[in-house]
This record gives sequence, structure tokens and C-alpha cells, in this order.
Amino acid sequence: MLKTQKSFEQKEQGTLYLVPTPIGNLDDMTFRAVAILKEVDFIASEDTRNTQKLLNHFEIDTHQLSYHEHNSKERTPQLVEKMLDGETIAQVSDAGMPSISDPGVDLVKAALDAGIAVVPLPGPNAALTALIASGLAPQPFYFYGFLPRKKKELVEQLNECNKREETLIFYESPHRIKKVVEQMIAVFGPQRQIVLAREVTKRFEEFVRGSTQEVYEWLTEEQIRGEFVLIAEGNSEVDAETHETWEDLSLKEHVDFMIEEHNLPSKKAIKEVALLRDLPKREVYAAYHEISG
Repeated sequence: MLKTQKSFEQKEQGTLYLVPTPIGNLDDMTFRAVAILKEVDFIASEDTRNTQKLLNHFEIDTHQLSYHEHNSKERTPQLVEKMLDGETIAQVSDAGMPSISDPGVDLVKAALDAGIAVVPLPGPNAALTALIASGLAPQPFYFYGFLPRKKKELVEQLNECNKREETLIFYESPHRIKKVVEQMIAVFGPQRQIVLAREVTKRFEEFVRGSTQEVYEWLTEEQIRGEFVLIAEGNSEVDAETHETWEDLSLKEHVDFMIEEHNLPSKKAIKEVALLRDLPKREVYAAYHEISG
């Protein structure tokens, strides 16, 4: 059923404002965002302790209610009830845009289902901020967010992403970034251009641009700190109808493919196939040399 929303019409019920917060530099807070946080009845915060620092800085004394992935199921109907009673709520995440890689989307959906106006404010976003300075094609792009933690699921998702021609954008923690880039070498190849944007807008902001192999070597040599936006060049050779996926190849065929496609020595190709398929390297080595010998 078609629904329309006139965001600033006078209504009996309250409004849900989606308010972006700085991703590192407090000067990125907009005048309008500060004004809304002062005017609303409540602020639904992902982490009330973290948001309190922001509120103190801008002398905002609005009451906070915690709203995060662990309490969203019970908290969502409570917040909707408050808005139906005429109270206004601003939702904020720890940093950046609400609903991007946080539970905010649940509250948005519930508010819309209840006929409550949802009003977004523009503001900081790590993905787009990093993208425009990456040097890679800014559009079209595909935003993924955080990749799966388990190796098998990680590889599966990277394989799906490798079917895309768009520039790819991911978020990643300092503890996992090296592992992710290592798997990108196996899936994307060692020459795919990628960019790491570290601590975007903060004092130690840093961009690392190069091939997957070059960036992996940098990660091996450096002490890794800070949160990352990882941007990868799209696959310019995507052709789903003419290219087989590696799931259709035998181990030997897969190794041969990696040698030919990515110009790798057999030892390196065997290692990459083992990583990609989540198999012991000795198993791939035995299968390859038993047939080729």
C-alpha cells in the first residue's frame, strides 16, 4: 500500500529524528543536529556513556535512553509508544549515520509501521568520506559493511563481491583487517587495487593505497591500530555466463587457474587455493602434484 510522508506537517504524534554524529572530529557536528538534540524529548543512544561525552561538549541536557542490538526487541515498542503519545525522539549511533551497521533500522521500520514520521538529518559517514578520497571510482559503488567473522562465510561473501564491477566498501576492525586482506588476495588476486582509510577525520587519519599484495605486506610490517574503511576496486572482468566459479574446478584445475590468472608460482598458488577453500595446504599440494607428476 502506498504511503506518503510530509516530514514537517503538524501532527499529534511525535517524530523520529535520525541524527548523525561525528566519526572522530567533533567539529563535524552540524548546527541543526545540535538543535534537534536539544529540542527532542529523548535521545535513543547506542551507548549512553559515549553519547554523553558529545552531549557535554555541546551543552545538551536531553535525557538519554539506551537503544542497542541487545535491547532493541524490548525497547523498540517502548519508544514507539512514547512517539504515539506525542513525544519526539532522536536516534544516534556511536558515530556516523544511524541504521548503518547498527540496530537503528528496527526502530525506523517500527515507527513507519505505526504511522510516525521519520526525519533524517545529513551528516558524517565514514564510508562515503573515505570513498571520495580513495582515488578509486566513486560511482557506482557497493557498500557491504562488516564482513562475516568465520573464515568460510568470509570467503563466500568475498566470492560474491568478486562478481561485482562496482567499487566495494567495507568496514573492518584493526584485529581482523590483515586476515581480510589476505583472503582478498586469494579471491581477488594479488594485483587488485585497494585502499585502507584509517581513523577517518581523526588526528591520525591515514590512507594506504596499493595492490592487495602491497597492502598486505604493509599490514605485516606495521603496528595496526584504529578502525578501517576498506575500499576495493571492482572486478572489471566480470562475466557470469562465460567464467566458471572455482567451486566447479578440481584442486589441480584451481591451482592451474591461479597460476595462469594471477601469474603466481605453484607454491604460492597452492597456498592461495588452500586459503580459499579452507583446506590444509598439504592436501592441496598432494592433489596437485599427484596428478601433475
